Amino acid sequence: MSLKLSLPLLVAAALIGSVGTVSAETQSTLRFGIEAAYPPFESKSPTGQLQGFDVDVGNAVCAKMGVKCEWVENSFDGLIPALQARKFDVINSAMNITDKRKQSIDFTPAIYVVPIVMVAKRGSPLLPDVKSLQGKRVGVLQGSSQEDFLKAHWANAGVSIVSYQDQDQVYADLVAGRLDAAVQEAQTVEDGFLNKPSGHDYAIVGQPLSDPATLGEGTGFGLRKGDKALAGKIDAALNALKKDGTLSNLSQKYFKRDIIAK
Repeated sequence: MSLKLSLPLLVAAALIGSVGTVSAETQSTLRFGIEAAYPPFESKSPTGQLQGFDVDVGNAVCAKMGVKCEWVENSFDGLIPALQARKFDVINSAMNITDKRKQSIDFTPAIYVVPIVMVAKRGSPLLPDVKSLQGKRVGVLQGSSQEDFLKAHWANAGVSIVSYQDQDQVYADLVAGRLDAAVQEAQTVEDGFLNKPSGHDYAIVGQPLSDPATLGEGTGFGLRKGDKALAGKIDAALNALKKDGTLSNLSQKYFKRDIIAK
């Protein structure tokens, strides 16, 4: 193949390279992908405004970087494809860092760590193990690391795993009797269900689930593979927010304890 390039092509190539460099160095907006249906991490207020721990963390990161935050809503199970399609720059939606996801995207170091728990009717004999749950229906958020855990460890042992695109629908079906139990992050079920009237008759049962292979090593921001320039800026901002106490203060505000990864 000839190495000759016409003048127009050379100019175009130079412009493309120039645009890419300028974009990386002078980024003025950071676009976060989020599913706003997972309180207290991300949800909407009665007036339709985004709110929650992850939203406040994202806004703090933007402020530290000196850029404007832009929020792009997306279903949770579609966040990684949407990131890869460049619909936004970063996933900020309570996404656990797992080996499976690291095959598709990069992550920041863990920002926080939250236990994964099962909830069932108060006084229920059910426990989060296959012996107790054989023949039962367990609800989980579609595309979550919890779903990966249930499919890997419970689905082939007689437990029916029911996946939902919306966490609130999991709780609705649990109350309606269409599910026997649900698995999710502890803070999510406490603030989004157990502390509400609809969750009064339900409780966390047994011990938190544990499996680094499927449940991961904590929660972080997801980035496109190889986006090292942006990753470096975000990592620097997160480290600064850890050191100055901003992230721990936000954790105390939402959870009354410090869940920030050390």
